[in-house]
Amino acid sequence: MSDESDTERYLRLTVELTVEVNDLGALQAAALKEINHPEADLDDAERREQAELVSADDSGATALQWLIEPDHVLGLIEHIESIEPREAVLGVEPSEGPAEEDEDGEHDHHHH
Repeated sequence: MSDESDTERYLRLTVELTVEVNDLGALQAAALKEINHPEADLDDAERREQAELVSADDSGATALQWLIEPDHVLGLIEHIESIEPREAVLGVEPSEGPAEEDEDGEHDHHHH
């Protein structure tokens, strides 16, 4: 048997969260505030482009992406000292709603 103590092991943590947008205007306004914040790492052209993307996306997904703090996501694991975060990829996309509302007889079997 080989000694695996120096072998790197990676685990991918997948979290799926469905949210309901109660006020699209407020969500977009909050994202625009982030985009226009003096400390945002954007030049004027990038600010305009991002603001247009947020305003044009009537799902709210683009706005929500601006408002999620990476530190909040890392908070899921920061209390565990035996692991180290290596990569975080966050995607926000429109959803049909919570999976439980799927009443047409097709049930997906990957509930945990």
